[in-house]
Amino acid sequence: MKRSVYVPVAFLAALNGVLAIGSHVSDDAVPAEDGTNSTAQSRLVRLVPAAERRWNKAQGEAERALGRQVVGSQAPNGGDGKPLRCTAKADIIIVNGRLWTGVPGAPRAQALAVADGRIIAVGTDERIRAVAGQKTTIVDARKRLVVPGLTDSHIHLISGGLHLSRLNLRDVKDKADFVRQVARRAKVTRPGEWILGGRWSVESWADPTSPTKEWVDPVTGDNPLFLPRMDGHQALANSAALKLAGIDAKGPPDPQGGVIERDPVTGAPTGILKDDAMDLVSDLIPKPSPERRYDALRAATDYLHRYGITGVHDMSEPEDLPVYTRAVSEGTLRLRVHSFLMVDDWSQHYGTLSQYPRTGAWFHVAGLKGFMDGSLGSRTAFMRESYNDAAGDAKYPRGLLVDQADPVEAFREQIVRADAEGLQVAVHSIGDQANHLLLDAYAAVVNANGPRDRRRHRVEHAQHLLPGDIARFGKLGVIASMQPLHKADDGRYAEKAIGARRCKSSYAYRSLLDTGARLAFGSDWPVVSPDPFLGIEAAVTGRAMDGRLFVPEQNITVEEALAAYTVGAAYASYREHELGTLQVGKLADVVILSQDLFEIPLERISETRADVTIVGGRRVGVH
Repeated sequence: MKRSVYVPVAFLAALNGVLAIGSHVSDDAVPAEDGTNSTAQSRLVRLVPAAERRWNKAQGEAERALGRQVVGSQAPNGGDGKPLRCTAKADIIIVNGRLWTGVPGAPRAQALAVADGRIIAVGTDERIRAVAGQKTTIVDARKRLVVPGLTDSHIHLISGGLHLSRLNLRDVKDKADFVRQVARRAKVTRPGEWILGGRWSVESWADPTSPTKEWVDPVTGDNPLFLPRMDGHQALANSAALKLAGIDAKGPPDPQGGVIERDPVTGAPTGILKDDAMDLVSDLIPKPSPERRYDALRAATDYLHRYGITGVHDMSEPEDLPVYTRAVSEGTLRLRVHSFLMVDDWSQHYGTLSQYPRTGAWFHVAGLKGFMDGSLGSRTAFMRESYNDAAGDAKYPRGLLVDQADPVEAFREQIVRADAEGLQVAVHSIGDQANHLLLDAYAAVVNANGPRDRRRHRVEHAQHLLPGDIARFGKLGVIASMQPLHKADDGRYAEKAIGARRCKSSYAYRSLLDTGARLAFGSDWPVVSPDPFLGIEAAVTGRAMDGRLFVPEQNITVEEALAAYTVGAAYASYREHELGTLQVGKLADVVILSQDLFEIPLERISETRADVTIVGGRRVGVH
């Protein structure tokens, strides 16, 4: 008969502590509250023999616990939120692998065992096979790399799922290709329906002229069209859409925090709308139904599983939250969703937040998402100095603060209140001056509400920083939530926009880690691909999409980049005790990769795929 054990939290914490300790730690590797090194998540010290013996002893104790009753008053939760029930025989084991556990200093293991949605043993093939029973599923990793499930720390999940069925202009080559793709979609769109999608970028074109309504009007007719640029901070609208919004040569004036691009002679709109001006048209687009959003969630989940993504930090629209609740209740949610409610006026939504769980194995709402500024590509990221290529008559030569953050003092008060409510705050900030003002706001939070051990507010993107602000992330305990594939994108034109001097503190991964900051990596999908291996390659090579090297002095190691998708992401969501590493007692989110990231040339990392994705002890997807 099977025997069950409840593994006490104290035991797991002790085990995790053993796994993180080496016999020698360099002077700058200060132990953090989660047992890792605060200076750089993946400056993993090598275990000397004494420390390795402690690892083996701890693993042996964990495995022996499987055969006896251990009573604890605080049993950890299983993958379904119920108390962890480890059994003497595993549900699934992975053997013959090369396990990167993510634990500082830990040696490579060969195998692991899973029961009831949790990891119950990590070690050698011999040890792990000993806990297999007649009904255990055995997965032969065939010497492939096994890593913790990857987390995309900044994503628009349901929006990405909706985009899968919309017009994708990401890879168009020039104006002719752009118009051809729009015309093709228009032919299969019913009269009067919106043509949606976009994600275009002209920076790699031979003629990088921005599109105008004149490009698409002849092929779209009366179908309104709204196509955001790749970064989501400007969009092309055709004449049909502009007419619905009442935008013409006579008005309206630019809204606060936005720009209606106009012909300098006639005043007629070109069709390009930037930041808050986009709302004039986007607010008219019919909202997808709850059923359509639910289908998009399932499509997005299947898509992300192909890349080994087992969890996300989602920038959620209010309409998304009931969809996640439904998926949890129906047992169909197979991604772990750490959600931020993305709204303009936070003060109107505290009641909304109270309707949803603040903790949960599969879905919870952690806090609020806001915006400081726009983007570099749209020249609306808010910089301390003017853009190098700003026109002489530019209305916003330094970029702009969006309406939510202007005046910044009022936004700071919103951040202080959210912190006082115990919420995690995540704010989009790209320009160096926007980041400076946001760090000031986070410092004001500490002054207003006092110190708190588990305060982990976030800067989303943190792309361009003043050199003096880099060390403030670590000192303030602010998470740098960054998207390395954006670096490959922006590297094509960043020097033209802001010059070589300011680029030196752009995408400052190396400097942030060296000054004690925590990195959490994501994609911003559907802005760019959610493929984490494209992101890892960009972070370690510094190569832009056009082949040039961009700020290579800020490159980090493969291990550091992988940690930002695992250990760092777990820390950024307060779940480092459940996720991010392959350790006994943690949730069984595991990925087997097609190649070993540590053995192949850096330029081949982007070819990597997830051969097997396991979430909560269950194999998901077909890939």
